[in-house]
Amino acid sequence: MDILLSKSTWFIIKWVCEVLGIIINGIYIVLDKIGIPNIGLAIIFFTIVINVLLTPLQVKQQKFSKMMNVMQPELQKLQAKYKNKKDQASQMKMQEETMAIYQRYGVSPTGSCLPMIIQMPIMFALYQVIYHIPGYIGGVKQVFSGAVEAITNISGYSDVLTKFITDNSVRLFSSVESTLTTNNITDILYILKPSQWEKLADMNVFSGISDVLHKTAVSSEQINMFLGINITESPLDVIRTSWNDHSWLLLIGALLVPVLAWFTQWISYKLMPQQATPGSESGGGMANSLKTMNTIMPVMSAFFCMTFSIGIGIYWIAGAVCRCIQQMVINKQMNKLDVDQMIAMNQEKVNKKREKRGLPPQKITQQAKVNVRNIEEPRYEKTQAEKQEAMKKSTDYYNNNKNLKAGSLASKANMVRQFDDKKKK
Repeated sequence: MDILLSKSTWFIIKWVCEVLGIIINGIYIVLDKIGIPNIGLAIIFFTIVINVLLTPLQVKQQKFSKMMNVMQPELQKLQAKYKNKKDQASQMKMQEETMAIYQRYGVSPTGSCLPMIIQMPIMFALYQVIYHIPGYIGGVKQVFSGAVEAITNISGYSDVLTKFITDNSVRLFSSVESTLTTNNITDILYILKPSQWEKLADMNVFSGISDVLHKTAVSSEQINMFLGINITESPLDVIRTSWNDHSWLLLIGALLVPVLAWFTQWISYKLMPQQATPGSESGGGMANSLKTMNTIMPVMSAFFCMTFSIGIGIYWIAGAVCRCIQQMVINKQMNKLDVDQMIAMNQEKVNKKREKRGLPPQKITQQAKVNVRNIEEPRYEKTQAEKQEAMKKSTDYYNNNKNLKAGSLASKANMVRQFDDKKKK
């Protein structure tokens, strides 16, 4: 039989869930103290807190993306230089010159990996905490304690609940074959819809505790009611019920959940700055794949949101809204950042880490500088007159470029790209 577990049992994720559980439990306690114990509000505030805590990692990723955009012209030239050279010596040379470019800008090739590694288990844990609310919020578990105790006093309660779950298509998670525990029963009662509560209380075997079940059903509805909708139900359930009852406001509210889930996530993807990709065929394919994914994912979210509980929909919407606000603030700050200052700060951080390990400051070797400056190989030896003419054109272009900031590495990189484009035309 499929039943819910009181807490997540996923490896590593379960420990992250414990930390997140403390946060959402604290939020619920505060809401209870001010007289509004509501799981929907707890999920919203919980999502806001987690997104705020993850902001430094988002900023770090955005800085890396901004630096990659500046580095792309040089990386593209390097790829073009070694495009048809597959021998080991050429590949090692390409790797050396690639590292020289990263060293020059003071960044690591794996600079964006650490924030993603940290965020991934947190994202998985967020879902697990929301799926297992009674396991992490003590006040919610307490709501069902009276009904759980009354049910366990009934002879054969485990078989009765097992049949009830099967007959009513109650959606549960994880397989457990042993007799139901009190935690299992709590989880089952928590996700019951209002109509299922009525069926449970009307069963002959539970006739002696029907009052307790009705009282618990009312309390469960109070903590799960958000803007007139019970968040344990799916939007599809609410649409069917409201259509039959001609409750048009509820129907509109239920439809808004998947629509807002799609729209807010679509806006969130649009606000994300796109990292430049190499101008090769593979780079273009990667960019197109990313664009397609950013279009399809919000649509998929709306589709899944129709059958998932509204609580998950609230989490998706709240999270997307938070990311939109967060991204607008980050984008504004990114526009103010001077790339050359970022490079200097990156190199300073690297040198501080080396100093702690007793190593001398990191310096770019003369050979590495030569490799970076001369990424493109000469096709033929120019005459002295041709060299002087090319030098004159380069000097004139340099002096006439009004957008070049004196001493700016980022501006020089941009100028090289513009000059190359001009030569191609």
